[in-house]
Amino acid sequence: MFDRLDAISSLFASLTEKLSDPSITGNPAEYQKIAKKRAEIEPICSSYEDFKKLRTQLNDARQMLKNEAVGELRDLAQEEIASLEPIFEAKEKELKFLLIPKDADDSKNTIVEIRAGTGGEEAALFGANLYRMYTRYAERKGWKCELMSLNDTGIGGIKEVIFSIDGKDVFGRLKYESGVHRVQRVPATEASGRIHTSAATVAVLPEAEDVDVNIDEKDLRIDVFRSSGPGGQSVNTTDSAVRVTHIPTGIVISCQDEKSQHKNKAKALRILRAKLLDQAKSEQEKNRADSRRMQVGTGDRSERIRTYNFPQQRITDHRIGLTLYRLNEIIEGDLEEVIDKLIEADNLKKLSVDENT
Repeated sequence: MFDRLDAISSLFASLTEKLSDPSITGNPAEYQKIAKKRAEIEPICSSYEDFKKLRTQLNDARQMLKNEAVGELRDLAQEEIASLEPIFEAKEKELKFLLIPKDADDSKNTIVEIRAGTGGEEAALFGANLYRMYTRYAERKGWKCELMSLNDTGIGGIKEVIFSIDGKDVFGRLKYESGVHRVQRVPATEASGRIHTSAATVAVLPEAEDVDVNIDEKDLRIDVFRSSGPGGQSVNTTDSAVRVTHIPTGIVISCQDEKSQHKNKAKALRILRAKLLDQAKSEQEKNRADSRRMQVGTGDRSERIRTYNFPQQRITDHRIGLTLYRLNEIIEGDLEEVIDKLIEADNLKKLSVDENT
């Protein structure tokens, strides 16, 4: 590990020196490339410098303890060692996490798809809750959301919604949300106060660039139709809605939220690219199913990653055994603790695999 850290530190110093080279500063493209690489490894180098300082302090204290048989200096050394050891161990763990190879998709923007599953109208209302939760979380992070497709019930529920989220490391944080989410609560229409269980599925896809997925126009069937709202109400009087069918895979994407046919087609193609990229990645990883987090499931209650229990104000993530009793804050977008715990568990798993290979 330390050989890798020393090599990264040397690279950081070299990149820092290059950024002051006139031949680099006069070339904006090259300067940006070097600056980006330097920024990527800077957290590792900073943490490693802190680690080395702690290591020196701890070694000095241990040497003092060894040299002093009795007296105040011995007591002082013992106190310093007791204080430094947990900080040193935490810093070493942090360094190991920082050295875990990053997923190439983590820095990408995402396309999120929420679909109501088991539970009828209550599932659709829960789908609307999840949509609000993720958009509120995006606001907290300073990310930008864009609605791409919406199929609502007209009474507050959402049968299906697709939206994009753009920002720093969006996919890296939201990818753990893919799966079936289950809700337990008493619906407003339930006179007897009986708790109902419903489900909704969430798919989080890294947004594909043109270079990631090559779509041949000959493989597409484009249909246009008139947009309609809940209950068949006309949204506008022109054929602006677009349905894109990818013939080889059978994937169908419909967009009607924009008044422009061109904009609806562009949104549909963005969603299609993300789905095709996800499909390609899933095929590549089908022999490593235990490491995949992209499986959405069918929406059945038994295929769940998380349960939201409103009567008990409890949220439980079944993958890592995390239970928190502050559901109201979380459903309003305070997802940071949940996602941090999922990332930590994933890193520990990767670290364990790395150490055993």
